[in-house]
Amino acid sequence: MTLLIPFQPLFRQPTWLKAQILFIGAILATGKRTVTAALRVMGLGDDPHFANYHQVLNRAVWSPRRLSEMLLALLMKVLDSDETKPLVFGIDETIERRWGPKIKKRGIYRDGVRSSKSHFVKTSGLRWVSLMWLTEIRWAERIWALPFFTVLAPSERYHEQAGRQHKKI
Repeated sequence: MTLLIPFQPLFRQPTWLKAQILFIGAILATGKRTVTAALRVMGLGDDPHFANYHQVLNRAVWSPRRLSEMLLALLMKVLDSDETKPLVFGIDETIERRWGPKIKKRGIYRDGVRSSKSHFVKTSGLRWVSLMWLTEIRWAERIWALPFFTVLAPSERYHEQAGRQHKKI
């Protein structure tokens, strides 16, 4: 809990209480890290107001960019004692395979897992781009990629239909 306290000013009080429950539930949940899985592991699977927890991610007012900045600073403070070595960052994109009439930002992309040099496979879904800090974790004796910022990168077709300028990755 002491690691969560620095993030409290980013949220309003009711949202902060829900965000704490979701964060701890996401750590404890096995399998997919969904809001429902986090609530179930926290004993709130039958809460009649479970939809309010979804609103932390889609309606509540808080800054994901500010949170990611604070998360990176916290990670560096806790895990990086050598300030002389250069910082190494990685970028990765992942396709979340989602279908349905309400999923508007879906696109068709090259499937990096199923494709090869000679075989091209397309898949439909949401494209997420993650920025991660690559650092050596001493007790693990290896370099870990620690994601601290992830954004949705909608397809070019979505931007055309919405009348917006497409931003390339």
